[in-house]
Amino acid sequence: MSTPISALRNMGPAMEAAFAAVGIGSAEALRELGVDAAYARLLANGARPHFIGYYIIEMSLQGRPWNDCKGAEKDALRKRFDRIKAAAVPTDRGALRALDRILDEIGVIPKRG
Repeated sequence: MSTPISALRNMGPAMEAAFAAVGIGSAEALRELGVDAAYARLLANGARPHFIGYYIIEMSLQGRPWNDCKGAEKDALRKRFDRIKAAAVPTDRGALRALDRILDEIGVIPKRG
């Protein structure tokens, strides 16, 4: 039997859908993978990095209120988040290059040189 991610404290249908899109389909799978690896998958799938979202996942896995993270614990989580964010590489680089070309064509990207 598997527990839906939305059954975890602080997690709702949107987070459940985001995790499902990256192959994490249950609370047990999320717990086994851990917040760092799970969040890295979200970023690789194109999610925008957001520190609060990251630590909400951590608090959820601990069964704590989302706003319970403070002080040194929050500082340590911020360091982990920054490392994950720095290492994140979207999986669809071709789509990003295509978007850059389109933005360049319509004059959104400033000319260099």
